[in-house]
Amino acid sequence: MIGVLIADDQALVRGGFRMILESHEDIAIVGEAEDGIQALSLARELAPDVVLMDIRMPGIDGLEATRRLLASGPPGVHVLVLTTFDADEYVYEALKAGAAGFLLKSAPPARLTDAVRVVASGESLLAPSITRRLIEGYVRRPPPGTQSPKELEQLTARELEVLRLIARGLSNHEIAAELIVSPATVKTHVNRVLMKLELRDRVQAVVLAYETGLVQPGEGARPAPN
Repeated sequence: MIGVLIADDQALVRGGFRMILESHEDIAIVGEAEDGIQALSLARELAPDVVLMDIRMPGIDGLEATRRLLASGPPGVHVLVLTTFDADEYVYEALKAGAAGFLLKSAPPARLTDAVRVVASGESLLAPSITRRLIEGYVRRPPPGTQSPKELEQLTARELEVLRLIARGLSNHEIAAELIVSPATVKTHVNRVLMKLELRDRVQAVVLAYETGLVQPGEGARPAPN
């Protein structure tokens, strides 16, 4: 059973999410919070698997709540940020803080359910076209000609290529097809990249790839889904 805490300052939104998620037998709503302070308190008390975290809330907003929760909250909790396009810069900061991914509030109900399951399983939720837009718009990129940052020097050539493909939004199976290797081999490379760079998950890997200039805007960009 996946335990979910819903953090949103609008009661109708919380009620809608509860109704959608509780219609599935493998998901249970363990609590609701109307601001960031309450979200932190309930997350520490209830230890949910997933926190649906709205960004714009009174008091402590969802961004600061995400930072605090992932820095000192219960182990195993995953934050799924809820957003609208007009809060892009905050989403980028939430990803840097360690959020497992984000979901647009306009997403269809089935996508909400799938997102909760993906995040609860320990995976990252990366919608390639949207993630790229967020990161490219707000990341500080090194000027052209800047040498590879020291944190990337410990990666092998193949691991750097895998990191580039992760930043393009490719799944392990898609990376395997691109490099003509097995998915198991790709998984090993991904794990080594995360371990060497001391990253929490693929989301932080994407952020780092853009921040260090390993990937530039539009480089190898995949077309946005219809």
